[in-house]
Amino acid sequence: MELLAKAAREGQPVDVAALMAVVPYCAFLGVKASLRGEEVVLEMPFDPKLVGNPIIPALHGGVIGSLLETAAIVQAIWSTRAVKIPKPVDFTVDYLRTGRAVTTYAKARLARQGRRVVNVHAELWQEDEARPIATLRGHFLLAGQ
Repeated sequence: MELLAKAAREGQPVDVAALMAVVPYCAFLGVKASLRGEEVVLEMPFDPKLVGNPIIPALHGGVIGSLLETAAIVQAIWSTRAVKIPKPVDFTVDYLRTGRAVTTYAKARLARQGRRVVNVHAELWQEDEARPIATLRGHFLLAGQ
């Protein structure tokens, strides 16, 4: 991705907000990114197209999983100053609560970083950050860095 390569050439960290804007799926979901210190926080405003169960209404599980994966990848890019998008090796999503029809947030942290692989933990919450609605644990390949 040219945005990552340009940031690396200039010796600057990648602009996470610009990164979200150029990823079509993130634009479709309405995801916005901001920094809280060295932590990338993603925000996804509620939109009726994100509902999986209209009776409750509840966010679609795929939307929840993809937002967690995106948070993990963006945090890996930010923390490692990656010049290529890390590739998922494996990850597990734990669905803890129903995702309601409100704004949803996600953040991640690198639990361990090796030369080629990072272990990332991510959390997704809505009104209360202390009550996650889903979590992710995964490994991502930094090959080609």
